[in-house]
Amino acid sequence: MPGLFGHWYVLLIILAIVLIVYGPGKLPEVGGAIGKAMREFRKQSSEFTDEIKKSTTNDSQPSPEAKPSGEVATGDHKPATDIKA
Repeated sequence: MPGLFGHWYVLLIILAIVLIVYGPGKLPEVGGAIGKAMREFRKQSSEFTDEIKKSTTNDSQPSPEAKPSGEVATGDHKPATDIKA
């Protein structure tokens, strides 16, 4: 079953209803508005998915400041047992 808009006669019925409601003069304006809305929706949805992909790849990559677990930190600090009171 291909869905509601999979059959050609369903599209023809919807087009006839739109033609009756809006009339032949308004039909190009309605089509243009629907096309503009669909383009904007696709643009926003692709930007959203790109942002999600970008944030997931940034979260999975380690930051340059993070040290691997096997690396020993060097510095001037002393262990707590060497502190003189």
